[in-house]
Amino acid sequence: MADVDVDGTEVTVSEHESSTNDKPLPGADVEVRIAAAPVHLSVLRAVAADLAMRADFTLDAISDLKMAVDEACSELISRSVPEAELVCRFTVEQEQIHFSAEAPTTSLTPPSRESFGWRVLTALTDAVNTWVVPGPGDSHVLRFDLVKKRSDAVAL
Repeated sequence: MADVDVDGTEVTVSEHESSTNDKPLPGADVEVRIAAAPVHLSVLRAVAADLAMRADFTLDAISDLKMAVDEACSELISRSVPEAELVCRFTVEQEQIHFSAEAPTTSLTPPSRESFGWRVLTALTDAVNTWVVPGPGDSHVLRFDLVKKRSDAVAL
């Protein structure tokens, strides 16, 4: 686990399964806990891109994953309670990366599946879901779950 100071905000990144080579092992988990603020979106995009590059994703798939992570986290940040923590998890599997993120919210409803943001997420990923679960006290937790598969074939 490493602590990094980014613009005066503590960022905790933990790698749950270590690897001796540069490529993440299937099932390797990376968790990022960061203040739910738009200024930190670049950190999450960088983590997504790095993991996808190491997993030999195409440039298009890397770009799609970065944009999908940005869109999901932007939605979480916009709905989060003040001074909330955004928790993001990346799981690198053999042919895909699974991304999940959550933040506390006062809303009881997930984002609309008819929104432009939802359409962006469904276009960029192979699977997407969002839901709200009860949190501590009177709060709730909004969650996003995305899957981006590695596309080895080049479409003509």
